[in-house]
Amino acid sequence: MTDPSYNYGRQDPYRQGHQQQPGYPQQPGYPEPPGYAEQAGYAEPAEPKVNLGRLWAGGLGTAVVVALVIVVAIMLVRGILNIAVLSPEGAGAYGTVSTTSYAIAGAAAAIAATGLLNLLLALMPNPLQFFYWITGLVTALAVLLPFTLVAGLDAKIATAAINLIAGLCIITLLGSIGAGAIVRRQQY
Repeated sequence: MTDPSYNYGRQDPYRQGHQQQPGYPQQPGYPEPPGYAEQAGYAEPAEPKVNLGRLWAGGLGTAVVVALVIVVAIMLVRGILNIAVLSPEGAGAYGTVSTTSYAIAGAAAAIAATGLLNLLLALMPNPLQFFYWITGLVTALAVLLPFTLVAGLDAKIATAAINLIAGLCIITLLGSIGAGAIVRRQQY
């Protein structure tokens, strides 16, 4: 077994196809083994790209949905529950122009959240995680805000509930739109 006639050293013809073990340094005199990707014929994965058309189209759709959710929620609260939200009691189920302003503000919040998501997708390592945290905290702020204003407790609770529903609508819709806007393709 230790017969010197079998000791070829670096010139060992039986070690020509030697594969380097991972974690061990390359020995001098042996060729560098090819990487797994080259052996299998695969290229390295490309950087994820963002489909901006899909992202912003989804953001506009989210803005429309949020505005309609706010209008429907106000009509439910004012018309069926008889709680005066955003206008006096005699203003009817829709209320006044403040209902329209509230719906437009919700749509603007959805557009702003789309801009935030666009920025996070371009710059952050885990963009959707940051998006969920930021929009979740902004929604919590919007839920707490009505309790700092002068109004009846029932109007405060109703406004906080509407803000919560609108915020959850933005978070869930834009979160799934953001995940769908990320394009991951392998380059061959």
